Amino acid sequence: MPSQREYVLPSTIRLSGDGIVLREWAETDLSALVELYDDPEIDRWTPVPSPFDTTAAREYLARAHEGREEGRKKAQLVITTDGEQPRGEVLLFPSELDARDVELAYGVGSRHRRQGLSSRAVRLLVDYARRQQGVRRVLLRIEPGNSPSIAVACATGFQLTDDEPITLEVKGRQMRLLTWCHQNGGAESLSL
Repeated sequence: MPSQREYVLPSTIRLSGDGIVLREWAETDLSALVELYDDPEIDRWTPVPSPFDTTAAREYLARAHEGREEGRKKAQLVITTDGEQPRGEVLLFPSELDARDVELAYGVGSRHRRQGLSSRAVRLLVDYARRQQGVRRVLLRIEPGNSPSIAVACATGFQLTDDEPITLEVKGRQMRLLTWCHQNGGAESLSL
């Protein structure tokens, strides 16, 4: 049986490259967070509560800040082009199925879509996970109908795997998630 390598993230992460800066959430981001996540597409494809108001944003930021504590396993990073104005978010967290693997998730506000922000953020975080954390596989879990996320997966070097689908109940509905693995991740892949 392979050994389970646990990784621990630093208390603060700031990454830059390809015209974007990924940084930690700040209290001053509250109104921008509401604007980004109070959106029908975010509601449709993510577990983020809807409506996403100031109260929900405060709770979300509190959980993100708790994640910064020593020994954290999850990173929630703001996607910016200038290091300041939030345009979206990208997350990095351990896979529940194998601690040697990490998963990414992302969302971009409606005003900032179709600018390649998700793709650039995913590429930057994949590189970080591989170089700094030494993970075995970098994964995405995507519902089959989520065409924008599938496009990001394909554009950033992920391939659909033959891993069993994961079924979750989120906000009262069943989500069937397929696993995508970054092409350097060592999983057998299926062609689309």
